[in-house]
Amino acid sequence: MKKFALLSSLLLAGAALAATPKDTLVVQQSSDTPTIDPGATYDTGSGMIVENIYETLLTYKGSSLRELEPLLATKWAISNAGKTYTFDLRKNVKFHSGNTMTCRDAEYTFERNLVTNSAESGNWFLSESLLGTSSNAGDDKSITWAKIDKAVECNSNGQLVFTLPKVDPAFLAKLAFVGQSVVDSKYAIGLGEWKGTEADWKNWIGKDLQGSKLSAAPSGTGAYKLVRKDANAILMQAFDGYWGKKPAIKNVVIQKVPELAARQQAFLRGDADIVEPGSRANVEEQLKGKPGVVVVDDLANVNSTAIFMNENIKDAGRLGSGKLDGRGIPANFFSDVNVRRGFSYAFNYAQYIKDVQNGKGKQRTMLLPDSFPGYSTKVKTYTYDPKKAADYFKRAWGGNVWKNGFTLNVAYRAGSVAAQTAMEILKKNVEGLNPKFRVNIQAKEWSAMLNDSKAGKEPMILLAWAPDYADADNFLYTFYSSNGYYFPRSNWKDAQVDKWLEQARSTPNQAERNRLYALVGQRAYEQAPFILIPGGVNLNVVRDNLVGASAKTYNPMTSFFGTGTFFKDLSKK
Repeated sequence: MKKFALLSSLLLAGAALAATPKDTLVVQQSSDTPTIDPGATYDTGSGMIVENIYETLLTYKGSSLRELEPLLATKWAISNAGKTYTFDLRKNVKFHSGNTMTCRDAEYTFERNLVTNSAESGNWFLSESLLGTSSNAGDDKSITWAKIDKAVECNSNGQLVFTLPKVDPAFLAKLAFVGQSVVDSKYAIGLGEWKGTEADWKNWIGKDLQGSKLSAAPSGTGAYKLVRKDANAILMQAFDGYWGKKPAIKNVVIQKVPELAARQQAFLRGDADIVEPGSRANVEEQLKGKPGVVVVDDLANVNSTAIFMNENIKDAGRLGSGKLDGRGIPANFFSDVNVRRGFSYAFNYAQYIKDVQNGKGKQRTMLLPDSFPGYSTKVKTYTYDPKKAADYFKRAWGGNVWKNGFTLNVAYRAGSVAAQTAMEILKKNVEGLNPKFRVNIQAKEWSAMLNDSKAGKEPMILLAWAPDYADADNFLYTFYSSNGYYFPRSNWKDAQVDKWLEQARSTPNQAERNRLYALVGQRAYEQAPFILIPGGVNLNVVRDNLVGASAKTYNPMTSFFGTGTFFKDLSKK
């Protein structure tokens, strides 16, 4: 016990160990962790922790993107013409609190997610499936407690039953999303969370769970339990009561190390087993070929990344003068399509591929991984063209953009080399067009950037999207729909695009969906609401004594950036 206490103190302090112990995994990343509450988890930083503390009903099988297998469920059946799902749950599963998991815990979990659902959580697509709307009861008065209660119930056999208003082919995949992990209802209620009854449900409608009591003190069924957490590190320990195979790694430490050079040096010394390594260029220049280093390359990239241009900026403090006088921008600066096209032509896509992806990247036509059904190669793309960029800026706002200039404040995630490089490329090229153009770039804490961007405060940011479930709708609706998750970041709306997207999600015919998605992509090209960042080829970097982090085991639907698998499946030799 004394040894463990000493180890936890050293690791949480970021002390050098020369080499991490065989029973300990040390991971270093640039960002913080916004939450450990599954109901609020909707970013990869939080997901990496939550998916190892909690568990879902089912999960992806091996490296497959489409094949699912039981986890907390043991089997399921589909009936009622595809609208009823009945799950048998695993027996003798313990939560970290010591409580035994029952069907009531699963029922409580999904009802809690429906009650607290907001656009800032991953529960909107669960609500779409079970209630027929992405909204919560505060925004949609047709949602009643009776409706929520009926959507998910435990039957007399202790089985969990979901009843959908209409068929949703993606429903099972949605249940594999980390945010739908089963929580300990008795424990949560004891902390002061929602009581799980009609009596107090209205007080929890749309409630922000990011800083909940459950986030501070989680109790899941996962292979690891939380031991300590502070602003710079998280320590997890293998759960002795875990129902599954006992993990070989006993201790997991996640350290926040914003500086790339510091992470790389710790990795090369053996102080860290896995690090957020920076861009492909950083890996190949600084890490590849060094003693003790294994680069796992040619991995699937199912993320989409874009630079957002917010058409309705809701923070006067980011606007400078708030006018087109060279010292700021108006709140609706990006509402002029000529501004957006000017920025799109000012980004050097080929340079980004060369500098960040070391030539191993591809410019995409739409904000959808090219491996997904619905991706169209026929949609047009922007190229770096200073002359066209200048032409569009000269047209923007009746010529006042070119005449008066502007000052634009841009944020990127602190510690992200790729995001910083993208913004520096854009800054250099835009400022090179006109001496009156100025772009100020600023590193910003991940959680602060997420919160400010969802409030519409960021004028321009770079954000990526990792899939919640393997379907084109999860990307295209998210980015392009005025009802999508990312809408508050861009405030771009096109009625025809909204119509096409709604049609695509309601038809089972894949060919028709593909046609509609191609129309969406082409309209987005014409309207330029985003600057599309080229998609790279993924790679991971791990120490050579780590077992289980290979291309064969890698699954891009698992949020963990270092292995594409769960901590419990790793070991050291």
